[in-house]
Amino acid sequence: MALKIRLARGGTKKRPYYRIVIADARAPRDGRFLEKVGSYNPLLPKDSPERVTLDTDRVQHWLSHGAQPTDRVLRFLDAAGLAKREARNNPKKALPGKKAQERLDAKRQAEEEAAAAAAEAAAAPAEEGGEEAAAS
Repeated sequence: MALKIRLARGGTKKRPYYRIVIADARAPRDGRFLEKVGSYNPLLPKDSPERVTLDTDRVQHWLSHGAQPTDRVLRFLDAAGLAKREARNNPKKALPGKKAQERLDAKRQAEEEAAAAAAEAAAAPAEEGGEEAAAS
C-alpha cells in the first residue's frame, strides 16, 4: 500500500482549513485516511505558531514506514526539521509556449524583412540622384 502524507481540505467556501493526514495514495483527497498528524490554516499570519501544527513523533513514524509527503507537506516538514526539501529550479518556466515562440519568430522575421526593404528603398533614390549629378 503506497502511503502519502498529504493535505485534506476542510472548512467552508473561501475559508480553507487543511488536515495533514496519512492516506493511501488511491484514496480521495478528502476521503478515507489512516491517521491525522497535523493541521494547516492558511488564513493565519505566516509567523503564527498555530498556522501549521504537526505531531512530529507520528510523522517520523510514518516516514520510517515509507510514507511519501506531497510537495506542500514536504515544505512544512522541512521547516520543522523533519525532512530535507531540495530547492527546485525550472529555468524554462518563464519561456512562452511553442506556438507563442513561433508567432514571435514570425513577427521578428517580418520586422527584419520590412527594415531591409525600407533600407533598400532609402538607398535606391540616393543612387539615382548620384547618377543624375554625375551625368550633368
